[in-house]
Amino acid sequence: MIDVLYFAWVRERIGLPRETLETQAATVADLVTELKAREPRYEAAFADLSALRVALDQELSEFDAPLKGVREVAFFPPMTGG
Repeated sequence: MIDVLYFAWVRERIGLPRETLETQAATVADLVTELKAREPRYEAAFADLSALRVALDQELSEFDAPLKGVREVAFFPPMTGG
């Protein structure tokens, strides 16, 4: 089981702040593919991966990162300073 968290407009498009999933995904990209296949709202949220960042267990990561041993995946738009 893996906790998936959604922030900012990702949360707005999906309609959930978080969910716990059973997944066979080997990488973050595989997880995104699984999510996009679920419903149109996920497809919309993950349509442009260049507009998203991902953190694994609260550490910034890449979409090709492995999920083995990961407990939490968070998706969010790039943060800006200010």
